[in-house]
Amino acid sequence: MSQHTSLATIPNRYAFIDSISKQASRTTSISLMLVDVVRFSDVTTSLGIHVGDRFLLEIANRIQRLFGHYVLIGRISGDVFGIVFPDESNEAVMRQMFERLVEHFKTPMHYDGTAFIADFNVGVVCSGKGGFDITDFVSRAESALKQAKENKYENYFALTKSDKADTGRSLALKADLKRALAHNELELYYQPKVDLNTLEIVGAECLLRWNHPLDGVLFPGPLIEAAESYNMMNELGYWTLEQAFRALAELDGLRMSILLSVNISPTQLYDNQLIPTLTMLSNTYALPLSLIELELTEDVALSNSLMVKKQLDELRSLGVSISVDDFGKGYSNLAYIRDLDLDALKIDKSFVMELEAHPVNRAIIEAAKVIGHAKGCCVVAEGIETVEQLHILREVGVTQGQGYLFSRAIPFTEFVELTQQEIIVGNSPRRSLA
Repeated sequence: MSQHTSLATIPNRYAFIDSISKQASRTTSISLMLVDVVRFSDVTTSLGIHVGDRFLLEIANRIQRLFGHYVLIGRISGDVFGIVFPDESNEAVMRQMFERLVEHFKTPMHYDGTAFIADFNVGVVCSGKGGFDITDFVSRAESALKQAKENKYENYFALTKSDKADTGRSLALKADLKRALAHNELELYYQPKVDLNTLEIVGAECLLRWNHPLDGVLFPGPLIEAAESYNMMNELGYWTLEQAFRALAELDGLRMSILLSVNISPTQLYDNQLIPTLTMLSNTYALPLSLIELELTEDVALSNSLMVKKQLDELRSLGVSISVDDFGKGYSNLAYIRDLDLDALKIDKSFVMELEAHPVNRAIIEAAKVIGHAKGCCVVAEGIETVEQLHILREVGVTQGQGYLFSRAIPFTEFVELTQQEIIVGNSPRRSLA
C-alpha cells in the first residue's frame, strides 16, 4: 500500500470534502470519523513545527495501514484527520474502529530521540440511504468531535441521522467565557481527599464550576473547550491557582492544614510564567508551596518526558507536590513513570467503581500500590462509592481516596463545615466505617 511522503500529498479539507460527496453518491451508506490529535499543539510548541509535521505524517500513514485501502483519508485541519468508511452506517462498528485506533496507537512513535504517544478525540457521524447533504454531514461530524472533546471519561462521540447537534449553544458558551471571568461567575468546588483508615479529610481536589446565568452550574467540559478556543487556558489556569491560594489562606486562619490539588493543563506546564506565578502567590499569601499539589493527567505526564521532567523537577524543588491523575486509564508507559519524580499516583475511578465485580481490578490496584511504594509516592483511589470498595482498598493497603461515599465536590463553605464535623459518610458517623 502506498504511503504519503509529505503532508502535502494528503487531501486537504476541500479536496477531502469533495471526495466524500463523490463517495456518497456511489454507496448506500457512509460514515465519517474525525480524528483530533489530543494536545498536539504542545508537541509543536516544545519540539518545533518540523518535528510535529513528521509525527502528523506518521499518524496519517499508520491510520491508512490500520484501516486499509478501502477507506479515504484527508486532513481537515492542522491536527485533525478525516476517515471515510464507505458502505458503513452501523455506529457499533464505528465504535469498534475507534477502539482499534486507540489500541494501535498505544505503540509510541519516535523521532530524533523523542517518543510521542498519540491519543485522540474522535467524532463520528453515520448516514444511511437518502437525503444526503454534504454540508450538513461534515458539520455534524465536527459537532460530534466537539462533543467528544467535552466527554470526561471517553474521547468518543457518535451522531446518527436522527440525533440533533447543539452547536449553537456551544458557540454561545465560548462567547460567554470572557464575561464569566469579568463578572466573577466562576467558582472552585472542593472534593475531599480522605485518609481511608481514619476517615479524616487530609486534602481536597479543586474542581472548576461555572455559575452560568442561563444554564446554572456547569461542569468543566464546555468551559475548558471555550478557554481553549479563545487561547485563554493560561488565564483560566492562573485564576484557578489564585482561588486555591485564597482558600488555603482561609483554611490557615481556621488552623486547618490541608493540601489542595489543582489540575494543570499542558499549556500551563509549558508556560515559563508558571513557576514565577506560583512563587508570587506563595509570597503574597505567606503560605508555603508545599500546600499545593498539581495534578497532571497521565497522557500529559507522558507526552514528552524530558521537557515535562525538567519543569516538574523545578516545581518539586520549590515544595510543590506532583501527582498523576487517572493512572491506568491511558497508556501506563511504565518506563516514563519510572523516570518521573512523583508524590502521588491517583488510580483511575474505572478500576475502583467495579472493584467488587472484577477481581482483575483489584490486581491492577495492587500493582499500582506496588509501583507507588517502589517510587516512594502515595497511591490515591478515585471514585469510591461503596463501603465494600472502601474495605477492599484498605485490605490492599491504599491509604487515601476520594469519591461519592465521602462527598461530591462541594462549595468552599460546605467543605469547611464537612471538615470540621465528625460525620463524613452520608449520615453515618466515621466510627461505623472503621
